[in-house]
Amino acid sequence: MENNELTETENLFLALADKTRLRIVNLMRGGEVCVNLFSDVLIMSQPKISRHLAYLRNAGVVSTRRHGKWVYYRIDSSISSGATRVLNETLDWLASQNAMQTDYERLTELNGYEEKAKTGIIDVINNYERDTEIETFLL
Repeated sequence: MENNELTETENLFLALADKTRLRIVNLMRGGEVCVNLFSDVLIMSQPKISRHLAYLRNAGVVSTRRHGKWVYYRIDSSISSGATRVLNETLDWLASQNAMQTDYERLTELNGYEEKAKTGIIDVINNYERDTEIETFLL
């Protein structure tokens, strides 16, 4: 194993050697997650979550995507094949743990609620615009 690979492996294991970071990685097993949901699901302060996300990002485990004012995190697909195998095995194991299943269910629940809220707001705006058009026509 080359020195770079050894360093990458060490960084991966160090990044995964924390309960909070394992919980965060578990939440990303289904895809990217908006930063605000981590705090809501894990019931932790934003600064604490941000420190852990920075650690994972610096270790090359996660990457980000910015959309407007929101930042989305996902497991980085450019990690080495060995790191990918370790991470996949870890994610499979985490998915079988009751506490991790509870976190993931809460994420799904909150994410679904946010999507419904967005749709509801759009429906209200659309209805308002339609009602305004009808009102203008009648006047």
